[in-house]
Amino acid sequence: MEPEGVLRPHSLVELSMLQIRHEILSGTLAPGERLIEEQLTQRFGTSRAPLREALRLLGQQGLVEHSPRRGVRVAELSRDDVDELFGLRDVLERYAVERALPGVTDLRDLAKALDDMAAAVEQDDPYSENEAHRRYHVALVALAGHRQLLLVYEPVILKLQLYMAANLRREAEARAPSEGVERHRRLFEAIASGDPARAVEGLARHGARTYIG
Repeated sequence: MEPEGVLRPHSLVELSMLQIRHEILSGTLAPGERLIEEQLTQRFGTSRAPLREALRLLGQQGLVEHSPRRGVRVAELSRDDVDELFGLRDVLERYAVERALPGVTDLRDLAKALDDMAAAVEQDDPYSENEAHRRYHVALVALAGHRQLLLVYEPVILKLQLYMAANLRREAEARAPSEGVERHRRLFEAIASGDPARAVEGLARHGARTYIG
């Protein structure tokens, strides 16, 4: 019988990446924490090659940082970086909403992400909630039908996903776990109204980072 946590061989790169990603977004691995290859290969039952490829892919997702002096660590942004990225996210989302409304009627992707967030909360699955949360915001920006806007937006949301996950996690500790879903449901309703002013106000009020300062 294999030890607990050992990954099966059919896709060691993907499985290693998913496991580390899960631990980062769930808060098990903290920003700035060093990822030691020898420990990870032993824990996952993999060789160094697939693990290194998994870490490279996680670097592309903005979740780990590679440094010649410090090795591989969970990505850590300064307070100024976080402030700037959230500010940039706000600007891009507001532009997307103002461009999309009134007129956009197909909210299926946004609704699906919201439903997935709600289902994940019901199942007590913070990782899936975080993934649905990220898809919700990408779907919101996609409403604008502006390819170049999405290309600019997606790297921003990737860099922020760790901090967005922390906000949802701390919110669930301070209030009902469903509150994050309800905030996003209110924003969805504001967008579904077709009123640009109401939607922009909904963006400003939806509390993107209330619990992380």
